[in-house]
Amino acid sequence: MGLFCMRKEADLMMDEFGRKLDYMRVSITDRCNLRCQYCMPEDLPLISHLDILSYEEILRLCAVMAGMGIRNVKVTGGEPLTRKGAVPFILKLKALPGIEHITLTTNAVLLNPHIEALQQMKLDGINISLDTLSPVIYKKITGRDEFHQVWLALNSALNAGLQVKINCVPIKGINEQEILSFVNLAKDLPLNIRFIELMPTGAQGKFMGVSSDEIITLIAGKYLDLEPDPTKHGFGPARYFKSNQLKGSIGIISAISNHFCSTCNRIRLTSEGFLKLCLYHSDGLDLRKMLREGARDAEIETAVKMAVYQKPERHFFGYENSESGIEKMSRIGG
Repeated sequence: MGLFCMRKEADLMMDEFGRKLDYMRVSITDRCNLRCQYCMPEDLPLISHLDILSYEEILRLCAVMAGMGIRNVKVTGGEPLTRKGAVPFILKLKALPGIEHITLTTNAVLLNPHIEALQQMKLDGINISLDTLSPVIYKKITGRDEFHQVWLALNSALNAGLQVKINCVPIKGINEQEILSFVNLAKDLPLNIRFIELMPTGAQGKFMGVSSDEIITLIAGKYLDLEPDPTKHGFGPARYFKSNQLKGSIGIISAISNHFCSTCNRIRLTSEGFLKLCLYHSDGLDLRKMLREGARDAEIETAVKMAVYQKPERHFFGYENSESGIEKMSRIGG
């Protein structure tokens, strides 16, 4: 057991700042069936299907990455379930040697018919993006009348015993008044409620997010025993809190007001096959080009190691006059 753990540690990719990279977000499509105002406006041009990686190409890259120390994979989009064959693909992904933990991020509109299959394959978790508990506000945010379908899928996933997290982006003037309503869900349900600071992407200039300090202060005013939970942690940047009044936990992702770049352990594979090293920066590697020009696995591995070593030290979101290489979030995979 000790030797196995040592081998896994040695296999991990590392950048020049000593950060060990074991987590990859994999976008399988830029398509989405919602049009959330801060993420994917109606007029966003879509990528040609020919420019999207095939499942076979994604699996090959994930196998190479697993051999280099990637242990945790999150399947994202766009909305991943809009792509035909997404669930069988996830099953094949779970079978790759070295991959230990796979989760799915979804808006849950198309989730319900897949609950049984995801339960049977023992998916490690589902992150449901949901910014409001009001059908009226849901339609305002997403441009679609799908709240009841999402709520049905969320409860079906819980009833099936799947680990469910809700990802909520509080936005001033739109849904900030619902923060405590989301927390209250965790009183009776084994839900992890995660609040994510609004990222400067898409049409974000029209909106103002709620800072993590504001969120924690508000929750602590209602749940007086709220405290950090050192026993609860995921593979990403969330800080978790607990209360004796809650069955679930509260997570905070404070990418803007309290960045976590010094402990960043992630890379992203976009649906176009670009290995993105940081959400803010444009640095990365065109893996689709390498695949389609006949590169061998060993050549891909060498190129990835060189690219990853140069992972930027930090982002500069929130800084005046900062210029990022960020595109629309639906193309990156969150």
